[in-house]
Amino acid sequence: MEKIAFLFPGQGSQYIGMMKNFYDQYEIARQTYEEANHILGFDLAKMSFEGSLFDLNKPSNMQPALLTASVVAYRVYMEEIGINPQFCAGHSLGEYAALTCSGAMTFGDAVRITKRRGELTELIADEADGAMTIIDGADEDMIRRACEQVSTDTAWSAISCYNASGQYAISGHQDSIEQVESLLLDQDAQTTPLMMSAPFHSRLMEPAGEQLGVELANYRFHPFKWPVVSNVTATPYTEAERIKGLLQRQLSQPVKWTQTMQYLKKHGVTLTIELGPKNVLSGLVDLDKLGMKSFAYGQKEDRKALKELLDQAVVSRPRPTVVTKCMAAAVATPNRNWDQEQYQKGVVEPYKRIQQLQEELEAADRAPTTEQMKLSLEWLGTIFETKQVEQEERDDWFHQILDETGQYYLWSDDKVPTA
Repeated sequence: MEKIAFLFPGQGSQYIGMMKNFYDQYEIARQTYEEANHILGFDLAKMSFEGSLFDLNKPSNMQPALLTASVVAYRVYMEEIGINPQFCAGHSLGEYAALTCSGAMTFGDAVRITKRRGELTELIADEADGAMTIIDGADEDMIRRACEQVSTDTAWSAISCYNASGQYAISGHQDSIEQVESLLLDQDAQTTPLMMSAPFHSRLMEPAGEQLGVELANYRFHPFKWPVVSNVTATPYTEAERIKGLLQRQLSQPVKWTQTMQYLKKHGVTLTIELGPKNVLSGLVDLDKLGMKSFAYGQKEDRKALKELLDQAVVSRPRPTVVTKCMAAAVATPNRNWDQEQYQKGVVEPYKRIQQLQEELEAADRAPTTEQMKLSLEWLGTIFETKQVEQEERDDWFHQILDETGQYYLWSDDKVPTA
């Protein structure tokens, strides 16, 4: 059995028309874009499919657009294949998609946060004398020496992304970056300046990181369904409470992507699936020759090959439903109400209704209808109320049930109006 890691790309994967084929084919893709449109206040789908590249490349548009593209790819994958990963990781901005798809962050919150993150990085790009460049064909020591050679107290550059063996990014002051490029070009390296980019993952981004921390303080995060490897530490988040601090630090500290891939390899990952518009991260996996198979789910041929590879596992994998998850939640939550009459009426009786419904579904060998799923959630809500389960715990359970069953728009605070 393959051991899978989901990979989510960051800046550089966007292009006009991205995910249009998913949007045209899958209802869940359309629903996801509708939620993003509703939150952002403009038609993100239209911008992504037929807008101008200039508008799409603005960080305040590009960041929620790439997040949405990755979440669409993930949700379609879960409908089509549905095999869970052992790990998730996202490169820079992609970490927000990794956290969303791991269940730690709601999609609606992630859209709001990445929109704000984009606005903050636009300010830095406009105000700071900063730049960012991709370097190919040079080793770490060569790049580090070049940065040290040209850096001063007032104009400096440093490695900002460890992408793969032989590929790095540098960020810093514009003049310093240009001097490093010149030195490395003389040593036969290749440089690719990222035009109109903020100096991500460098000290110049610390003011934006502090303001992002203020924004992140407004949100609540949920338990992880599976581990997410942090860019900052190249190890998994240990608890949801660390999300705010690590995402704030991520803006001004290097992306340890090479170390992340080494961590995944060390822990037995044999297959990586890139969930986004292009195949940038799959290319990095192949470049590092770590012996892991790589597929980009946004690419038609890769999608077909992946389905063929995992076909047997898909057939044998049982899938949870809202009804079965409601039964599990009803049993797993603690009781704080010792009134026997209330317990009988508010816990035992609704649980029996859910149980009876599941038995009927099993006997008929069919999936629950939308109405049956909503009834199960209502009965579970009665159980939570009677047991006096705290509101945050209730929210976690409902979020987990809808997320793990793919019923994101069945019962949601971010429900998009149909009218």
